[in-house]
Amino acid sequence: MKNLKPLFLIAVVALFSACSSVRVASDYDQSADFTNYKTFAFFKPGIDKAEISDLDKKRILRAIENEMLAKGFVKSEDPSMLVSIFTTAQQRVDVYNNYGWGWGAWGPWGPWGGGFGNTVSRTTEGTLYIDLIDASKKELVWQGQGTGYLARDVERKQERISEIVGEIMQEYPPKQMASN
Repeated sequence: MKNLKPLFLIAVVALFSACSSVRVASDYDQSADFTNYKTFAFFKPGIDKAEISDLDKKRILRAIENEMLAKGFVKSEDPSMLVSIFTTAQQRVDVYNNYGWGWGAWGPWGPWGGGFGNTVSRTTEGTLYIDLIDASKKELVWQGQGTGYLARDVERKQERISEIVGEIMQEYPPKQMASN
């Protein structure tokens, strides 16, 4: 029974690690010359359409601005690139069958050692799209997408949003462009 405690701890750590991961993807216009983009501004009409709270929009825009500045971009009134966002969210419901293992009458390692029934877990998984638009042509030249679990705790939201945005922006500039 003592050997089960480390396994239980490893399972809990793995579960929390899985919840913090972000799946990312990106796509881009192969004819775009990304070396021409040095300045940026936010595209308000696109951002206004994002169906999230104004507080979360501010958090996302702050994180994007930090990433853009770190990549050497300059925020400008006359930008070469416009930045827009789009979001989606879906609730994920997981049902775990606890027959034969779980919490017994006196805990998980108690005399009856088996819990019976199901455990239901609900989490919200969100997808953030970051669109980079050629300001002169008004054409999408790059899109990054990140999907991950959202933080419910207000104190953790900015940290989680910054993590998601950072993972997405690691895809910019496109890898093929970086090797040319």
